[in-house]
Amino acid sequence: MTSIAHLAKIAANEGADALSLTNTFLAMSIDSETRRPRLTNVTGGLSGPAIKPIALRMVYESARAVSIPILGMGGITTVEDVVEFLLAGATAVQVGTASYADPRAVERLARDSSPGAAATAWQRSPASPEPSRFRTTEREAPSTCFVSGHDFSRAVNAAKSMRALAPRGS
Repeated sequence: MTSIAHLAKIAANEGADALSLTNTFLAMSIDSETRRPRLTNVTGGLSGPAIKPIALRMVYESARAVSIPILGMGGITTVEDVVEFLLAGATAVQVGTASYADPRAVERLARDSSPGAAATAWQRSPASPEPSRFRTTEREAPSTCFVSGHDFSRAVNAAKSMRALAPRGS
């Protein structure tokens, strides 16, 4: 894939209600002792904190290309991660892999993202030198939607509701 923004435009033009970015990336690992793939299927999905920089870039590029809601995911474990995804242009966030290590990760993030805590994390993030660089230019913490697991239809509806509430700049 050369341009996620191009694919986002195609999806939006074909009637997508929202975009979900991103899940896992195809990866592999080889055991140097046995000289064989570690996974029976040879390849598998890489997810969690390792993919966060890639996920942030994909959300950022897509958010500049389309006006439909974007559900950001990929390595979200802290309130600061949530803020980064919102700054990149996500309308809502989904927490997946972190829930394996901490089954209450979504609950913890929602609690830590209370208006006061989220505002503190939001205020700590430096303002962009170019206000138009990020879609969310207001310095107030936006409302945040958390989704656990793979409940995408609920996430789309929540993202649509959030979109009506969250200020956007462009």
